[in-house]
Amino acid sequence: MATFKRVEDIEAWKTTREIVRSVYSCSSAGPFARDFGLRHQLRRAAVSAMSNIAEGFERGGTAEFVQFLAIAKGSLGEVETQLYVAFDQRYVTPATLEALLQQTAAAKRMISGLMNYLRRCGHRGEKFKPPPNSKPETRN
Repeated sequence: MATFKRVEDIEAWKTTREIVRSVYSCSSAGPFARDFGLRHQLRRAAVSAMSNIAEGFERGGTAEFVQFLAIAKGSLGEVETQLYVAFDQRYVTPATLEALLQQTAAAKRMISGLMNYLRRCGHRGEKFKPPPNSKPETRN
């Protein structure tokens, strides 16, 4: 797995960005747009998934990144549940529900794979690297 230089390079982040777009689109019209509580909660959960991937990445530590990835995955579980509520209220069609559930499932698989890789790789993170041109400490 390649080293990420920017959050925009992470496939899971790209997929959650697509989920956010889809969620905003499906919740912007008809009765769904007027169900302010569900609409806002669904949007917040989708944005939370995307945001937690970014925040974890920017923290610079592998353990923190894994922790934030777990939160992002949990937010996607929230998105799925709220989509079922929207479906039960007939705010989304079966096709829209299925498409969004496939997107969230794909994102959760990507996040799980990234979490597993980060746990196994042994890299502690950028914030643990010594500064450039620093001399190693010697013990007397």
